[in-house]
Amino acid sequence: MTYPAGPPPRPDGPPPGVPAVCVRHSDRATALSCTRCGRPSCPECLREASVGYQCVDCVRRDGREARRATTVAGAPPGVRPLVVPVLIVVNLLVFAFTAAQAGSISSNFDSDLFASWALSPGTVAAGEWWRILTSGFLHIGPLHLAFNMFALWVIGRDIEILLGRGRFLAVYLLGILGGAAAVMLLYGPAAFVAGASGAVFGLMGGLLVALLRLRRPPGQVIGLLAVNLALGFFIPGISWQAHVGGMILGAAATAVLVYAPPQRRAPVQIGGLVALTVLVLAVITGAALV
Repeated sequence: MTYPAGPPPRPDGPPPGVPAVCVRHSDRATALSCTRCGRPSCPECLREASVGYQCVDCVRRDGREARRATTVAGAPPGVRPLVVPVLIVVNLLVFAFTAAQAGSISSNFDSDLFASWALSPGTVAAGEWWRILTSGFLHIGPLHLAFNMFALWVIGRDIEILLGRGRFLAVYLLGILGGAAAVMLLYGPAAFVAGASGAVFGLMGGLLVALLRLRRPPGQVIGLLAVNLALGFFIPGISWQAHVGGMILGAAATAVLVYAPPQRRAPVQIGGLVALTVLVLAVITGAALV
């Protein structure tokens, strides 16, 4: 573009009498400009703002600089649950394998895998440490499996959205370890315990803590916990010890996640979860050595 004779162009715009051109489209003359940066912009490059119009560059810059919204645990909101369905599939596959080995759906506990993975304080004390975790993926019969997977599906989805996938998995696994710790402390060495109930009760405890943090009414969750804990004391074959241990660890882990200060959220959450893991493993180790 050739300017008429006269003073040189000003750095912030063309000389008087020369139409401005869009900063992004040099072939488009425009009388409009961004209310934020003041640069001339064509209608295609402007976006409506609270005051006037801003160019797409300023809008994009604001988007990068704006603080991303998160849940109280630091997770991006609206993420679809993934860990919950994966856990359900894993539990179903393990059950199907034990049933195939045993040749019976109702007596799947007769399988070799079940015997190798079930939690037994005596075998853990003898060095088979994997049982404190693998026992949480075993179930005794289809009803046991159906109850735990239904509870995991109903309760787990909301908690996974609130906590985020990695944090949710940490709470779930700590619930299994909490249940295992209670079994190691309160059962005899020859007992065999299996099931995801410790993890499920960990999620129930976590849900109660999350509702308190969000200042939502916790009455329904308290009632659900009370009824299910009571069943463990009155129905034979249900391990109330694992339920209580899982609930305590799940509630503690969730409290670490949702009450961590936003300014230091990551180090507090990681440090808290590591501390809980060390503590529960120390309890299990101490019980195994007694």
